[in-house]
Amino acid sequence: MDRLIEKFVRYLEIEKNYSTHTILNYRLDLNDFLKFLGETPVESVDYLLLRKYLAVLKEKKLGSRSMARHLSALRSFFKFLTREGFLKTNPILSVSSPKLDKHLPQFLTEEEVTRLIESSLAKDEMGLRDRAILETFYSTGMRISELVSLSQEDLDFIGGVVKLKGKGKKERIAPIGDKAISSLRDYLEKRKKQTSAVFLNKRGTRITDRGVRNIVGKYLKLSGMKQGVSPHTLRHSFATHLLNRGADLRTVQELLGHANLSSTQIYTHLTTEKLKSVYDKAHPRA
Repeated sequence: MDRLIEKFVRYLEIEKNYSTHTILNYRLDLNDFLKFLGETPVESVDYLLLRKYLAVLKEKKLGSRSMARHLSALRSFFKFLTREGFLKTNPILSVSSPKLDKHLPQFLTEEEVTRLIESSLAKDEMGLRDRAILETFYSTGMRISELVSLSQEDLDFIGGVVKLKGKGKKERIAPIGDKAISSLRDYLEKRKKQTSAVFLNKRGTRITDRGVRNIVGKYLKLSGMKQGVSPHTLRHSFATHLLNRGADLRTVQELLGHANLSSTQIYTHLTTEKLKSVYDKAHPRA
């Protein structure tokens, strides 16, 4: 089984081009399944054994999303084993996934985003960096992983676009607004250390995911914002504000770098207030 997991991991790295984070999670989930199997060979895995494994996961009080992730790893693994001829039949085909709870993503109003960005007033190198981070997040809707991996060669100020490295190492081009470009220029011109990474920490090395979260948290407190807001909230706000102002779902999907439209459709639930506002004004008996 260990040997098969290693073959599968190499397949994910080389052929599927999955991110390091996804591969690590798949490996952890498969190792967990391996412990459950004990001495049972993979050829003996059947529907009943898989159901027992799911019951064990449920006893650990895992949420539906964690259960779904474990199942996703197993589905990919058994599909690979069947296709490569290690197994004659795929035992997981008849196992259904748990129903996922739909959580609406939190977002800020346009006024709240403005207040957040305007709370970064310092004109020293770190202050200008923080302002550029906030402007870039909201201007592009990029993920935090995409922001920390930005290099100067990814920026095209003349064309008004930025090249992003998304999930699964997929690259896409995203537009970036004038205010974000202006903030980036101010920061890069003020910066003492010249290196390819766009955002640096105080030590002069590429900023980390945690570093960005701390920066956003700092300005959320300064602007008196509600609790529970994260860098990802700016991505949600970006998508919601575009839809509220008339952007179509397919365009927002491309801008967010979603592989499937279903991932973007959750944002349509967030525009209810906009719909109610239009309804109240337009319907004669509203």
